[in-house]
Amino acid sequence: QVQLVESGGGLVQAGGSLRLSCAASRSIFSIGAMGWYRQAPGKQRDVVATITSTGTGNYAASVKDRFTISRDNAKNTVYLQMNSLKPEDTAVYYCNVRAMAYPYQYWGQGTQVTVSS
Repeated sequence: QVQLVESGGGLVQAGGSLRLSCAASRSIFSIGAMGWYRQAPGKQRDVVATITSTGTGNYAASVKDRFTISRDNAKNTVYLQMNSLKPEDTAVYYCNVRAMAYPYQYWGQGTQVTVSS
């Protein structure tokens, strides 16, 4: 079974940067879009950014121009570069991978990002 392993979370001051990585434990058949979601305490999980198989990124309005999503298809890895971090970016960040075959999507275990003011 494929597992998504996330890394790069942590504690940073406002205005700082972090880079999240998410690597699949093995190749995913018919891999499609990849993305990052986040969930703050007491809130629903929301999309942060997604990237198509051809490299087109889409961003939530709250992170546009601060975050950059990228992927390495050879490594089945997706990245999220987060700059100019704000306290409201504090959340658990989850990576997501879509596939054309069952089970059609995978989730990472989540990594905590905490931004102090």
